[in-house]
Amino acid sequence: MCRHLAYLGRPRPLAALVLTPPHGLYSQSYQPRDMRGAGTVNVDGFGVGWYQPDRADPVRYRGGRPLWADESFAQIAAATSSGAVLAAVRSATDGMPVVHTACAPFTSGPWLFSHNGSITGWPGSMARLAGRVPVTDLLTMDAATDSALLWVLLRARLDEGADPGQALAELVTEVAAAAPGSRLNLLLTDGREVWATAWGHALTTQVTPEGITVASESCDDLPGWEPVPEGYLVYGSAAGGIGTRPIDGLDRPWAAAR
Repeated sequence: MCRHLAYLGRPRPLAALVLTPPHGLYSQSYQPRDMRGAGTVNVDGFGVGWYQPDRADPVRYRGGRPLWADESFAQIAAATSSGAVLAAVRSATDGMPVVHTACAPFTSGPWLFSHNGSITGWPGSMARLAGRVPVTDLLTMDAATDSALLWVLLRARLDEGADPGQALAELVTEVAAAAPGSRLNLLLTDGREVWATAWGHALTTQVTPEGITVASESCDDLPGWEPVPEGYLVYGSAAGGIGTRPIDGLDRPWAAAR
């Protein structure tokens, strides 16, 4: 199923966001609390993307091994700080390749993207939607996986100038109609704002004086973690906090940010 998180706020060491929390992604890679649908661990690779003040586009590190087995990343994470991070650990769906290029975050320009879940009936269920994008985009996907295809479909909308939250919600709605029963927790950031969906899997948020976190699971047992209702879209920024609204109710206002 995978696990992911995004953080926006005061710069913090990558290790403090990914490796050292009591129940952060490092722990979730071998002992997740809430795996649904398939898998028991997240050991089929990982990825971390982060933003730096002197770069418009994010830096990304991906590995095909379990998070705990990559000493190089541990050294980088201890020495690198950022105020905008998206990270994920992967549990590969049966039949999909176990390679580092299949690991989130996927990226293009300022964007980082992750998918926690799976698409039922893959790949046949997605043939019609995949036919909407240029063949070259399909041939140059990071990997032959459902998550990589979701990124291709979402990226096409973003390149056309679509509102990110609307693009996420519409993509989830279309994929769910084409492949009922799919789990489509999507996570997107440009380093300033974050958008996410809760569709078929758990999602939780936290607002602290340091910043905001959107994650598959709470990273510690401290107060402040709030579950996102099923079928909801999340929007957040470090300055404005977090708001939610139903994916099928985009004409409704955002709930007041906490």
